[in-house]
Amino acid sequence: MLMNTLHALTQQIERLYRRTHPPSSCPKPSPTEISSSLPGYTAPAWPPRPGRKVNKNQGSFSSPTFFLVAVVSLTSVMGVRFYNQPKLDVGRVASETIYSPSDASVPDVKTTDEKRKSAEIGAIPVLVIDISINQEINQKIQRVLEQGTSIRNIAQPFPFIDRGILSTEVQRYLRQCPEREWQDLLAQVEQLTVQIPSNPKPKTPNKKTPTKFADWQQATLEQIRRQTLMQLKAYRRRTTPVEFSQLVSDVTQARWRYAKALNAFSQEWSVDQEIFYTESVFEWSDQTWLQTQKGVNQITQEMLAQGIAPGLPDEILRKAIEIQVQNTIPLESQLFATHLFAEVLKVNLVKDSQATRHRAELVAQKIEPVMVNISQGEMIVARGQKITQRDFVLLDYFGLSERGINTKGLISLVGLVSIGIGIVLLVELKFHRGLRRRDRLLLLLLTLSTPIIILLKLPLINLPAVGLLVGTFYGSAVGVTVVGLLSILLPIGMEIDNVHLVASAAGGLVGSLLAGQSRCREELALLGLGVGVTQGAVYLILNLMASATAGSIWYILLKVVGLQMLEGVAWSIVALGLSPYLEHLFDLITPIRLAELANPNRPLLKRLATEAPGTFQHTMFVANLAEAAAQELGCNVELVRTGTLYHDIGKMHDPLGFIENQMGGPNKHDTINDPWESARIIKKHVDEGLVMARKYRLPKAIKAFIPEHQGNMQIAYFYYQAQQCAKDNPQLQVKEEDFRYDGPIPQSRETGIVMLADSCEAALRSLKDATHEEALNMVNKILKARWQDHQLTDSGLTREEMSKIAEVFVRVWEQVNHKRIAYPKAVLTSR
Repeated sequence: MLMNTLHALTQQIERLYRRTHPPSSCPKPSPTEISSSLPGYTAPAWPPRPGRKVNKNQGSFSSPTFFLVAVVSLTSVMGVRFYNQPKLDVGRVASETIYSPSDASVPDVKTTDEKRKSAEIGAIPVLVIDISINQEINQKIQRVLEQGTSIRNIAQPFPFIDRGILSTEVQRYLRQCPEREWQDLLAQVEQLTVQIPSNPKPKTPNKKTPTKFADWQQATLEQIRRQTLMQLKAYRRRTTPVEFSQLVSDVTQARWRYAKALNAFSQEWSVDQEIFYTESVFEWSDQTWLQTQKGVNQITQEMLAQGIAPGLPDEILRKAIEIQVQNTIPLESQLFATHLFAEVLKVNLVKDSQATRHRAELVAQKIEPVMVNISQGEMIVARGQKITQRDFVLLDYFGLSERGINTKGLISLVGLVSIGIGIVLLVELKFHRGLRRRDRLLLLLLTLSTPIIILLKLPLINLPAVGLLVGTFYGSAVGVTVVGLLSILLPIGMEIDNVHLVASAAGGLVGSLLAGQSRCREELALLGLGVGVTQGAVYLILNLMASATAGSIWYILLKVVGLQMLEGVAWSIVALGLSPYLEHLFDLITPIRLAELANPNRPLLKRLATEAPGTFQHTMFVANLAEAAAQELGCNVELVRTGTLYHDIGKMHDPLGFIENQMGGPNKHDTINDPWESARIIKKHVDEGLVMARKYRLPKAIKAFIPEHQGNMQIAYFYYQAQQCAKDNPQLQVKEEDFRYDGPIPQSRETGIVMLADSCEAALRSLKDATHEEALNMVNKILKARWQDHQLTDSGLTREEMSKIAEVFVRVWEQVNHKRIAYPKAVLTSR
């Protein structure tokens, strides 16, 4: 049954592949069709085109055998949970009542581990006083107190005259009243004829009219003025003029000092942009100020020694300040002290990471193993009741959990794995068609590596490495699909930490998504850092969401998150180190490897530039033509560029046998005077190129450019020369196969483009002052010749693409051969 299902699924995938990917992206044109699309073509009687060859590697994985191997291997590794799975597991309903066969005390390892982990994460952090913060607070408070002392010293003590002479209220009024009022008071005192009642009564406000606050304030001020005038006249009457003059001098001095203090106060009455004093500071007595300073210092030391914890609500801190101030500070200065402490005091307790870690470890160690005790005959679980963790521990201990192979679970997993493989195949067909057998084998091995690592009980999940490698080798779409499906299937058949799995999957998805865009190893290395940061960030977020107490002890979380980040980076390093070996072992072509192979400092390319400079220049121009055409047709530009650079390396076996390296010297073939030998030398550059490619371990896709760019074309010049020799000597036999390359003809659009570019290069170089139409007509004739010679039969190039290629070649030629300004002879001969 299972085999029939798998076979039917495989056949459906094969049919879908054939429908979505015919032998070529466009139908093969007939000779008549292409002749009508190329300017100047006629419709000759072309021979029928042979059928297209089928790549033996295409569709290899869609065979039932390989599909079955993939399903069986993945299921067998990822389905370990179903091999010995208890039927009576946690959350299941007991079908019958089960009793304990004997006394037992069984450790519950899972619950114990969970409790220890929770205790470790939820341990209360150890807080210590930060001396630097205490110093900062003390310094700020001392600056405020010193400022108050400095301002008070300017005004000097208050009261400034014996209160038996002038009351405190009168002295306060005289010190701060305007100069005009002070002079007016003195003038009234000198008028001895004026009689002042001994007990002046203030005017009673009209009860019928409500008294406003301003009227009340004015009335109070009038009372003070009257009282001041009365006390001054009384002192004037009972003392000598000299004594009264001294009193006036003392008041004047006090007024001057007060004005000076107010001026200083207005300039320096804030510290760190915070206002702490009011004018009332000048009315405090010296005793009050000394008690205030002493009380502020005492409260500061007590509260800092007690410590202010982080997260303490402002209301609680303000309440504590008010209680301290009420018991220590004089009534007159309590408002000042309360405001000062509210603004200056701040958190001075910080976490001691080492002590917190030690405490958390001690707390975790103090958690005793959870033991499940039961007596013989006691009921473990009742019928119809859900099995708890405690019940399962006992059932498993007594062998009553009915462990065995979960056939239904395995079958379900087989179906899910089959669907997953089918999804990967569909994504491959859409985004990266044409994978070889070895490519699919590598995909299978990379996929198997993750469950194998989990089976080895390693505290690691290599999804970041899998994502980076698959994304680099086969593109972002395949990489994201493989990592996403693995993340879904792994927890179904294996015991795994879901938080760790999701974090690793996030890193793998980021790596696979961006790896396909990397063009050098340095970019992959930087991407590895991004993968590590992603994995750590996702792990942190999931832990914060899962545990309400996780934030109470950050050092453990940050430690684990840091390890997760390092794990992501480490897997990226592993992927970066493995990729060159996998590329060589599985003959992979990646953008990074192609970029490295295209480096002109590679040994083989340096040899070509040195030993065959003409061929090297020819190669560069062909590469420009082919790259532009590949860009226009949406082909693999990196592959075309790199393959073109190596397509003529075989000419190094005899550089002078090719005209581009003769540099105007004698033609070697004129000396040989044997068209058969000359043709053998020309053909040999293909065989020698393949030998060099194997020696330098070039990828198979690059080696394909060496024979396919020549196909089985005729070496026309020497074939014609041989025919002329045969006319002179009838005994000579001219076989066309002796003057044709051995092939194969181009098997891909990329190698077909290079063949056409190589054929047109010499002709385009020979053009000097040709027009666009003349150059295009010549290129079209060359393309027509290759088409008539059946060189492009298996390449997949269409008639529309042939027209585009001709236009691109001519455009590149025009860009290279643009006209330049002719310099005057005087400029050329001047020094």
